[in-house]
Amino acid sequence: MKCLAVCQEEAVARTLHQALMPTFELDCLVDDRSLARRLQDEGISCVAGDPRRIDTYVQADVTPHTCVIVEDSGKRGLKRILSAVQDAGATLVYVLCTPHHAQRGWTAELRAQFPDITTLDLADLLSGPLLTKLSRSTTRAKVQQYQRYFADADRVLILLHNDPDPDAMASGLALRNVLRRTKTTAIIGAIHGVTRPENLRMANMLDIHVEQIAPGAFASFDRVATVDVQPHYFSGALPTVDLVIDHHPEQPGYTPVYKDIRADYGSTSTILTEHLRAIDVTISERTATAMLYAIKSDTLFFARHTKREDLDAFTYLYPLADPAMIRKMEGAEITLERMEYVRRAIERGRVREQVFTAFLGASTREDFVPYAADFFLQLEDVKWTVIAGVVDGALVVSVRNLGYSRNAGEFVRKNFADIGSAGGHRSMAKAVVPIARFQEKFGDLGDAEMSQQLQAMIEAFRKDQPGSERRKEPLKA
Repeated sequence: MKCLAVCQEEAVARTLHQALMPTFELDCLVDDRSLARRLQDEGISCVAGDPRRIDTYVQADVTPHTCVIVEDSGKRGLKRILSAVQDAGATLVYVLCTPHHAQRGWTAELRAQFPDITTLDLADLLSGPLLTKLSRSTTRAKVQQYQRYFADADRVLILLHNDPDPDAMASGLALRNVLRRTKTTAIIGAIHGVTRPENLRMANMLDIHVEQIAPGAFASFDRVATVDVQPHYFSGALPTVDLVIDHHPEQPGYTPVYKDIRADYGSTSTILTEHLRAIDVTISERTATAMLYAIKSDTLFFARHTKREDLDAFTYLYPLADPAMIRKMEGAEITLERMEYVRRAIERGRVREQVFTAFLGASTREDFVPYAADFFLQLEDVKWTVIAGVVDGALVVSVRNLGYSRNAGEFVRKNFADIGSAGGHRSMAKAVVPIARFQEKFGDLGDAEMSQQLQAMIEAFRKDQPGSERRKEPLKA
């Protein structure tokens, strides 16, 4: 996240640099050119300018999503600085109070004039919790902004991707809580309903109703939010949207009013846990259970694409959730239908150079393809799985790897983005391509030829940078 620190004292600029980097992308603004040069010589990104002028912040590329920290050293002019910052469009503004502020700085009068501005104490910089406090208050400011924007809407749509998974459903439930709405005033919807056994079981046990919504009905809602998905997914049916909360890589092709996209997070439920905590909402057992199950499911119980925030969210939610209910929901993972596609993959697949590839042929449901991809990644000496099947006239390709090898998302984008939708993370990715477009590019292939084509694609991709995967493997004792 970008952060601009408006500093008057050299020591404060250095302390902020040490405390916030590299979590924040920090730039410093000072009004003394010689001080700016000294800080630049020390490797601190710094510019000189008049902090009381609006154009100073425009030139610094301040946006509503920029975190601006203004040092209050007790000198005159704080009111003009804060007015200029807000007039330039900044909304996430913080006053960093120094020991002098009680004399003449951040007064009760200023506090009344700038009610949306949060104060931070210089002591926080020395005691350590600044990052946590600043992140929490930044999230709180974002949430309060979109809460106000949604407050006067009669009908809200919380839109999920097709065939919603645990993370999508839990995120929809959590956002409804953040907005303080009911299932009547905030509908959780999807173009295609829930079909996977474990997801149906979760929806039934937690009473999560996902309504089927046709794209033509989007305009009938006063506000539309998407969670665990971005509007490009809907093929132009949602060019503008009021709110996007997602953990997948950010995509172009739409205009949001508000967004919170964190591609380094393991689940969207982790982001929404932070939203709920930031505004001190009481999380019910039902919502906590849904979100805990979602985090566990999307990260394969922290076996893939996980960071500290996912662990923090899991730890916070665990005592609030019902673990017995989670165990019941997990019991739906293995079904005879899924084992049929595992059998197909065994018959048709092959392992070569630590890659398992298989073409499953026609499938009645899309989820059988990623299930097989996850299943065969457990094989000894397999580091990649590339599984494909045909569902409703489209080729669905699921890619998995152990996470420290080359990027799975890059693989599907390179091979399929020009003929269909393709994207994902380092360790998991997906492509959906109309079969006619695939045939135009690669020809009308039989089942065996299809498996060979997938094998050739992944081999070419992995050899594109010889030795890169070997360098990224962890050291062995």
